[in-house]
Amino acid sequence: MWSSYRRIRPPDVSEKKGGRKQASFANPQLVEQLKEVVEGHTAGSPIEPGRLWTNRSPREIAEELCERGSPISANTVGRLLREELGLSHRALAKTLPTGASVDREPQFARMLELRAEFLAKGWPVLSIDTKKKELLGDFYRPGRAWSETPGRALDHDFTSLATGKVVPYGVYDLAQQEALVMLAKGADTGELAAAAVRRWWHRLGKGRYRRRDPILLLADCGGSNGYRVPLFRERLSWLAKELELTFRVCHIPPYCSKHNPIDHRLFCHLTRSLRGLLLKSVEVIRDAFARTTTSTGLRVVVELARHVYQPKIKPHPDFTQHEPTRRDQLLSAYNYVIAPT
Repeated sequence: MWSSYRRIRPPDVSEKKGGRKQASFANPQLVEQLKEVVEGHTAGSPIEPGRLWTNRSPREIAEELCERGSPISANTVGRLLREELGLSHRALAKTLPTGASVDREPQFARMLELRAEFLAKGWPVLSIDTKKKELLGDFYRPGRAWSETPGRALDHDFTSLATGKVVPYGVYDLAQQEALVMLAKGADTGELAAAAVRRWWHRLGKGRYRRRDPILLLADCGGSNGYRVPLFRERLSWLAKELELTFRVCHIPPYCSKHNPIDHRLFCHLTRSLRGLLLKSVEVIRDAFARTTTSTGLRVVVELARHVYQPKIKPHPDFTQHEPTRRDQLLSAYNYVIAPT
């Protein structure tokens, strides 16, 4: 075998014959000087008191160390920051809630319980919400695309320059990894939320699920489908009667909207599909959303709403006085059933 012909290295021979010493060994004071530079910028750290932090570039730090009599390259500074000081080049993460709710833990426990029950029985579980509204026009969007020539966008993103506004409302099926997105004009209202659920049923739902099976809706606590929006419940009640469907609604607790599954299973991918595009018309958004897919098989169906949704619409007084909503005994504000009457 080849291994029998390999020359065995004597045990007393060093593996490394020579080469330049690392900067930290050639100049033992270098790491301490680097730490002083970083600590000098750490005062008033926006990350956490007492934590090393700096947003200065390795080149800027290298220039200051050179002025202190320690010549060093920017690449070496970057390596020492990682290996000697244990720092990493990180970005801020939007994870801190703007508030806290005493119902957070029990409501999440109830939501997970209902979600597991419905999925185990093969009943539909839908995550619903409104994506960020998009302005139509030659507005700049981050991202790059392959092109023969660079696109040209407006140098200012003034709302007054928009030719229109699109409200994308999404309905995401957790079991099927399938979504319907309705692109509407006008206001983001409870009427739009119920209309999107209606279109999901006609386009995707009734071909997969039985009409007698209840539908679990996971919705945010605010916005057009919030737990304090009676218009949403009224239009959902109308929809239940029209389609003879039963809806069990479970609202995400306050300050936790980022935990709605539709945010990280659908909306992030829709945003990716719009990178580097000029949204000149609603058709551009429709085509981009319809092409959205993932390695796990996400499928998106897009529809253009035929109705312009008006703001400040109030539910009928009879509904508010005799609301047929059946609320749970536990956490009744967030959990209720709307059945056909």
